[in-house]
Amino acid sequence: MKLYIKNMVCNRCIMVVTSELEKLGLILLSVHLGEVEIAHPISDIQKKEIAEHLKLFGFELIDTKNSRTIEKIKTLIIDLVHHKNNQLDTNLSDFIATHMVQDYNALSNLFSEVAHTTIEKYYIHQKIERVKELLVYDELSLSEIAFQLNYSSVAYLSNQFKKVTGYSPTHFKQIKETKRKQIDEL
Repeated sequence: MKLYIKNMVCNRCIMVVTSELEKLGLILLSVHLGEVEIAHPISDIQKKEIAEHLKLFGFELIDTKNSRTIEKIKTLIIDLVHHKNNQLDTNLSDFIATHMVQDYNALSNLFSEVAHTTIEKYYIHQKIERVKELLVYDELSLSEIAFQLNYSSVAYLSNQFKKVTGYSPTHFKQIKETKRKQIDEL
């Protein structure tokens, strides 16, 4: 049986969910971003208990097929941008359609309807959040960040950054107190 969990966005989330579900006595077969496979079926009462317990840590169980689809798309994008440095062998629409094994136009329409933003805007916001993170770490130059995140140029990265944040990357770096949005708030 699979459980679909919202707001699992990093390896630390996987560790927390694994630990908490094991504390509840569940036998886990696999745990991935947004998805947990458990060995045995669970009752509705157990499911409610799991949902309440995970909510304490900022996670939510997802029940509807559309919500699961949206979370899978978000997880794909988060993984691509934050863990794979935006290294695509193809364009974003083909990447998503291939991994979801569904028509991109249908996925795009569903995403826009449910998430109230487009896949492309969500993707851009994730990239900008990653740029902010790398700027705050102060280990890479803007050129290195642009290269690492597969931007065509520093100018393109800077223009997109300013359009989304209202600041140039240099200005943002100078005012590090600018709050970053959490991944699950995008």
